[in-house]
Amino acid sequence: QVALQESGGGSVQTGGSLRLSCKAYGLPTSQTCMGWFRQRPGEEREGVANIQSGGTIYYSDAVKGRFTISRDNAANTVYLQMDSVEPGDTAMYFCVAAGGGGTYFANCRFGNWGQGTQVTVAS
Repeated sequence: QVALQESGGGSVQTGGSLRLSCKAYGLPTSQTCMGWFRQRPGEEREGVANIQSGGTIYYSDAVKGRFTISRDNAANTVYLQMDSVEPGDTAMYFCVAAGGGGTYFANCRFGNWGQGTQVTVAS
């Protein structure tokens, strides 16, 4: 059974940094397309970044140049380093893993979702 456990959310000032972590259970991050989505207040969920099994990385235009996705295969964990954050980054952030159909984003279809971790950026 697949489980994704996010941590690292919280409050941060504009221009600051935050690192989100996602520990995966039941699947190998090294062989799975992993990613992050977010849902801003009153909006639909949107893809933020993904890292594919071969190492290809994709970022949405909204975060390109500010966020960095990475993975530690030994720890079976994926990270999202958020730098130069803006109030528009305030959202619930979800860790996702490919499998079982699901929502399409940048060449991967994500059917496994974590519970989410809240990020709030103060202006």
